[in-house]
Amino acid sequence: VHPEIGILNNPAEDRALTLIHCDETPLQVLKSDKAPSADHWMWVRAAGPPGQRLILFDYDASRAGAVPLKLLTGYKGILLTDGYEAYANVAASLKIVHAGCWVHARRRFEEARKASAESADTHARVALDFIRQLYHIERFLTEREQPCTHEERLRVRTERSAPMIAQFHAWLEALAPKVLPQSLLGKALYYTLGQWPKLTVFLTHPEVPLDNNRCENAIRPFVIGRKGWLFSNTVKGAVASANLYSLVETSKANGIEPHAYLTHLFTRLPYAKTVEDFDALLPWNVKAVLPVSHLQTLPRRKNVVH
Repeated sequence: VHPEIGILNNPAEDRALTLIHCDETPLQVLKSDKAPSADHWMWVRAAGPPGQRLILFDYDASRAGAVPLKLLTGYKGILLTDGYEAYANVAASLKIVHAGCWVHARRRFEEARKASAESADTHARVALDFIRQLYHIERFLTEREQPCTHEERLRVRTERSAPMIAQFHAWLEALAPKVLPQSLLGKALYYTLGQWPKLTVFLTHPEVPLDNNRCENAIRPFVIGRKGWLFSNTVKGAVASANLYSLVETSKANGIEPHAYLTHLFTRLPYAKTVEDFDALLPWNVKAVLPVSHLQTLPRRKNVVH
């Protein structure tokens, strides 16, 4: 049991966060109802403002849309994900705003650039240059000496990003009929056009970043760790792993040394009886009495596209 889960498993009125990032990654569980070689899944949600970062790992044997629907039911904010169709179905079912990830679009054009003939390579480079310019604008906003307000971010995006987006969209629509859909360039073009309503949400919602890197950065320690420990033996082990990763990554996201937080938490958790008791154990409520973390989850993915 860990108290962070309670934040997102409370009734809907306690779940009105502004923005949640979601992602999932496979893992192997040897002893379950599925074959030992079958994929199981670790689902990750990242949310919360600076100083109250929240990273939740949830194990499930399935990758079906019922899983994110269960994890997000009652949520009323914005959902930011990659292009996995299950997320789109959940967003439509819950009637929430669904934002897309420009990094996933960029990766497809990068694959086309590396593997295609000269003409396709030229087109891929044009697309990458459009995306690079979007990130340059975002870097301008984040590297200012004074923090950028939502109003200022929206104004800059309207003045600088929106015309670029319109030009990029016109270029994509003009080029798409001339490219084989099953080629790498064609897949990149049609993926981007298919995701377009989600990819442009950031123009009207200043709190939305260009990508899902926050969740991908949170999931990377699990992915790297999986290369060492390879699998979970049982379903209970996978659930325990999800709980521990939630605690450790949330403590790191809030600048707390994980071992110190776990020691503090497990010492006091047996005596917690009320909602207030559990709330007092959340990382941001104990940060003042615990050592600061000097750990970095992993080098962050750069927002500027090279």
